[in-house]
Amino acid sequence: MDKQELELETLKLLEKSPNITQRNLSSELGISLGKAHYILRELIDIGCVKLENFRRSDNKVGYIYLLTPQGIKKKTEVSKRFLARKLIEYEKLKEKIEQLQDEINTT
Repeated sequence: MDKQELELETLKLLEKSPNITQRNLSSELGISLGKAHYILRELIDIGCVKLENFRRSDNKVGYIYLLTPQGIKKKTEVSKRFLARKLIEYEKLKEKIEQLQDEINTT
């Protein structure tokens, strides 16, 4: 996954599960814990995600990752770019498949 795709998937996961741990986030994304922390820190620093503390029932302090309006906007923009890129890739792949089918049918 490239950086934009990681950011998009992170924003989707945070929107769906705001109380996800960094460990679970890294597992869901298939990346290291350090990389998950780096992505979260970057999204917080640019104002896309807001970090809030909460207390769990076992008296440990946990965190909730909330998407800000800017984060929702970024998720939409990145989704549009991702979709456009994947549609181009799909069209190229479709052409190659058609070419291969033509080659097979002519032999």
